[in-house]
Amino acid sequence: MARMVAAGMELWIPITIAAAFLQNLRSALQKQLQGSLGTRGASFVRFGYGFPLAILYVLALHWLGGLPLPAFNWSFALWSVIGGLAQIFATMMLVYLFSLRNFAVGTAYSKTEPVQAAFFGFVLLGEKPSPGAIVAIIVGVAGVMLISLSRAPLSWRNAFAALTARSSLIGIASGGVFGISAVAYRSASLSLDGPGPIMNAAVTLACVTTFQTAFMLIWMGWRDPPEIAQVLKSWRSSALVGVSGVLGSACWFTAMSLQQVAYVRALGQIELVFTFTASYFLFRERVSPAELAGCLLIVGGIFGLLFW
Repeated sequence: MARMVAAGMELWIPITIAAAFLQNLRSALQKQLQGSLGTRGASFVRFGYGFPLAILYVLALHWLGGLPLPAFNWSFALWSVIGGLAQIFATMMLVYLFSLRNFAVGTAYSKTEPVQAAFFGFVLLGEKPSPGAIVAIIVGVAGVMLISLSRAPLSWRNAFAALTARSSLIGIASGGVFGISAVAYRSASLSLDGPGPIMNAAVTLACVTTFQTAFMLIWMGWRDPPEIAQVLKSWRSSALVGVSGVLGSACWFTAMSLQQVAYVRALGQIELVFTFTASYFLFRERVSPAELAGCLLIVGGIFGLLFW
């Protein structure tokens, strides 16, 4: 614990909790948008309405905060493109998943990400979580799996059927691709020779969201031009998705510049607490005792992670 509260290290904890809350808010708004927009459109608004705010954030840090802009390099560009594309496809899978399962369970499936992020972080960055942290991450993921199995009697056969169902595979794939994007973003931010993690994270966010907006506009213009008109028509609700999305991303990027991706994403599982609250009170979806127990396991894993 003493290492966690060392200079600069404790800051990632409240930043990650804020990121999880904002991400849950953005997902809830995207779910509501899906009735008027397709999967591509509901995914695009996260980037298209968010990138101007990301650019303003960088300019504010530079002009008002007096922080110099970092020097760009090819490593930054490569990791930014990998992370940006991975996040686009992971977001589309998650938005599509909402049409197959309820909001809470759909989000829970994608929360296998911490284990996958720990693996990608080890392979790509050589980051090694402590044994205690690994146990805490596994406890949290066990809670996620309990949530995903909550609609059927608990047995090995039902567990296998649930985990190999189409919605499960899409959710797990979404978590894996989100894990790749998170590691890529940390790599991009760390590759910048800037004044510190806040400016590095802000520049990474601005560059990535601008690239994502351009990429999706070209894609939608090619495959589904009417969807662009629908996105413009729904600008009021779409702008809320963009604002909450870019604020959440700013928090994620900053936290991942301060701490290992696996730790940040494991703490980010607290989003499921916010998710079940939104699922019950906003969407009037029933929450079963097994789902509640899974949520408690996730919280237990989070406390274990912070302790270790």
